[in-house]
Amino acid sequence: MTVIFSKKCELALQAVLYLAHKDYDAPTSALEISEEIGIPKEFTSKILQMLIKSGIVGSRKGKSGGFYLARPAKEIRLIDIVEAIDGTDVFHRCVLGFPNCSNDEPCPVHDEWGKLREEALRMLSARTLEELRHQTIAKIEAIKHKNKTSGNKD
Repeated sequence: MTVIFSKKCELALQAVLYLAHKDYDAPTSALEISEEIGIPKEFTSKILQMLIKSGIVGSRKGKSGGFYLARPAKEIRLIDIVEAIDGTDVFHRCVLGFPNCSNDEPCPVHDEWGKLREEALRMLSARTLEELRHQTIAKIEAIKHKNKTSGNKD
């Protein structure tokens, strides 16, 4: 269950983290990405097209084409991906959906959510894909191993 981001945003983060573990500017097919993160190829392509428009991902057509990071992983922050897919409204609105929630007129969880929201925004703004590269590789390998031993293809 997602708490802050849409499922599309979560998958975009996973797809871009997958691309970050590849060689910079080396095209990877949507099929490979979809198989590695376990989502349909069509959905992967749609997400990647959104990321192309934002300048995070690039693409090449043809037999050796595919998707790649449009700039070095050290220059792409997690917040860039979140902003491209979901926007940053979640960091500025009431988590319970109350209109006019503010410090003057707080909702029941205003103070607690405000602290969590600020910490999440700080972390997403500070962390780059490069910093998460090795953890991403380890996670992908663990998923592959689990899928092989359980007989799953995803």
